[in-house]
Order: sequence, then C-alpha cells, then structure tokens
Amino acid sequence: MKIKGKVHKYGDDIDTDVVIPARYLTSTDPKELGKHCLEGIDPDFPQKVQPGEILVVGKNFGSGSSREHAPLAIKGAGIRLVIAKSFARIFYRNAFNVGLPLLESQEAVEGTDAGDELEVELEQGRIVNLTKAKEWKAEPIPEFMIELIKDGGLIPHLKKQGAGK
Repeated sequence: MKIKGKVHKYGDDIDTDVVIPARYLTSTDPKELGKHCLEGIDPDFPQKVQPGEILVVGKNFGSGSSREHAPLAIKGAGIRLVIAKSFARIFYRNAFNVGLPLLESQEAVEGTDAGDELEVELEQGRIVNLTKAKEWKAEPIPEFMIELIKDGGLIPHLKKQGAGK
C-alpha cells in the first residue's frame, strides 16, 4: 500500500487533548472531529490540510486519555498517515482500529520538514522524501494490519470477515 503526500510537521509530546479538545467529544463523526483537529497548536490546521496528506510528529505522540476520538479526528481531517519518533501505545492501537496507519522512524522525522513530499510503502516500511531525495526504513506494517487499514478499521474488517461466512 503506497501513500504519497505533503507533510504537516509538529513536535514532541502531543497528547490526545491537543489532537481533539474534550469540548468536541460529543461527536464521533470523523469529519466533524476533523474540523477541530490540532487546533490547540495550529488553529489553521483543519483548513490547511488536504485529503491524503501526511502528519509527521516527534516522540510520545497520542499520550493522555485513551479516547478513539483522536485518531478519528486525524483521519477526518484528511491525514492518511502519521509518522512519529514514537507513539503512546493506546493511541497506536486505537489508530489501527479506526484504519489510520502509523509508522515510527526517528530518522524520517528528523530529516523531514513541513511542506516536503513523501512517498511511503507501508508493507516495506519504506519512507522516501521526494523533496530532499532521501530514504529511510521503518518497521513494516504486517499484512493483517494492512487489511485492517484497507477495510477502514477493525469493525468494518470484522463485518467483512463475517459476511463471508
């Protein structure tokens, strides 16, 4: 699965309350949540992001509460992939559960700037910065998790599996 897009870049220790403030948790609609994604650190983010773009962040991304609203908001804003130095483990699992792919690569984060164009091959863990002609390797996403992403998350994946029985 190949993803190509422009980068939006932010720093370390961005918690789920920053990703989507608690006052918006009355909705579970990804598009509605996406309208407020990251507005605490960049009020213009929801207007700047275009469908299919990539979020690059520092260490400990998604710490804080275990709400699924955070990856839903990122996905609803149009972000197709998040690359970080590291993720909070509950956020990591929630992201895949809603069909949002994540990769960890300290080198890619350090070597990428906002506005760069990346091309990423999830199954190989290959990250290419087309703007700077650099390439890095992340841990590949296993095939069964690629299927979760392609199906739109865990629930649609399970429904698809059940439909075949």
